[in-house]
Order: sequence, then C-alpha cells, then structure tokens
Amino acid sequence: MTSAPDTLELEVHDLEVQVLTGIYSEETHLPQPLRISLTVLLDAPAHYTPDTPLSASKNYLDLKLAATDALSTAGHFTLIEAVADHIADTLFLQDQRVRRVKVKIVKLAIAEAGEAIGITLVRHRR
Repeated sequence: MTSAPDTLELEVHDLEVQVLTGIYSEETHLPQPLRISLTVLLDAPAHYTPDTPLSASKNYLDLKLAATDALSTAGHFTLIEAVADHIADTLFLQDQRVRRVKVKIVKLAIAEAGEAIGITLVRHRR
C-alpha cells in the first residue's frame, strides 16, 4: 500500500487589497477593496528539524506579495475569478513545489450588513 506524500499548507488570510476589478461603469475606474485569503499546498520534506533552512519551506511573504504587488501591475480584471487565477499563476511560477492554490476573495464594497460575498477558487498544478 502506497502512502500519500507529506504536504505543508501555508496560509495568509484577510489581506485587504485595492484592485481594479468590475464589470459596471461605476466599478471600472477606481480600485475596489477586496479581502483575499490564500492557502498554498506544498510538497514537504520527510521531517523538519530545529536547523531546517527556509529553503525547505516557502517564505510567507511570497504569498502576500502574490496578492498585493503582483496584482498592482496587472491592470483591470473584469471578474474577481481572474484576480484569483492571477494569484494562483504567480504562485505556481514562483515555486515548483506548489501543488495547489486556494484563493478566497470577498468583495467588501458590496456588503450591506457585514456579510462576506465572493468566490473561492482552487487550482491544482497541471
């Protein structure tokens, strides 16, 4: 019986980012506030020891930058699904160990009573 490979999930949650997104004219000229959360599944080594170097994992800041700096230069996104795909593509390109990226995006501007309205996209390395 073959055992499943060991994995590590890195998480960055509740980043508030201003992104040019939307389909309506009132949405397309100004950035909208989005709350973005990421979970990235990586291949993991057999064991972590007290002196295991960072290269055995992934820097959490890479996740944050994929949802902030990488978006700021990408231009306008019609759909927030495209925002999620851009983040996933960025993370897949950064590191071959990334197996899965889960991106949750909440559109803060459309909430009327504190509800979370948005999407969750899960992409697997192909």
